[in-house]
Amino acid sequence: MQIIPTEIHDVLIIEPKVHGDQRGFFFETFQAERYAAAGLHRPFVQDNLSRSTRGVLRGLHLQNPRPQGKLVTVVRGEVLDVAVDVRLGSPTFGRHVAVSLTEDNRRQLWVPRGFAHGFLVVSETADFLYKCDDLYSPESEKIIAWNDPDIGIKWGVDTPSLSVRDAKGARLSDITAGLPEYGTI
Repeated sequence: MQIIPTEIHDVLIIEPKVHGDQRGFFFETFQAERYAAAGLHRPFVQDNLSRSTRGVLRGLHLQNPRPQGKLVTVVRGEVLDVAVDVRLGSPTFGRHVAVSLTEDNRRQLWVPRGFAHGFLVVSETADFLYKCDDLYSPESEKIIAWNDPDIGIKWGVDTPSLSVRDAKGARLSDITAGLPEYGTI
């Protein structure tokens, strides 16, 4: 397993070791001791799987209180995956990391607590798996606008397919009262 740091401390790209031959492949999507050695010490308590079609954008989602860290993987297809630092007082507040996750590169992204998360499907369909270190808490959820100009994510689409709730996302500058504090999570 290879750990690749990103421009934002704590957001990590993980390249699992893949064993393959003419029959197919095998790799561990998670192994507690190895991931703990790489800095991911949190126990995972919920797994989610979503399937989406080309042009679907899910996010930008976060929870506070009850923040979630997420280890995300694409099982089939390709997505542009994004993590945005929303920790008040963080030196990288409002900055983001964008990574291509595909069934071929088999990369994973660690999205720590205190980050908003979203992804855009760029293949015909995509199956997206995420392991969460806390349970989903609808009353803690906040949604940031996918096209917030202060964040400036280059999604590569002008009119993605959004859920009703994602289409009502707020600008990051409008929800600072409900965001986590840097160094407290």
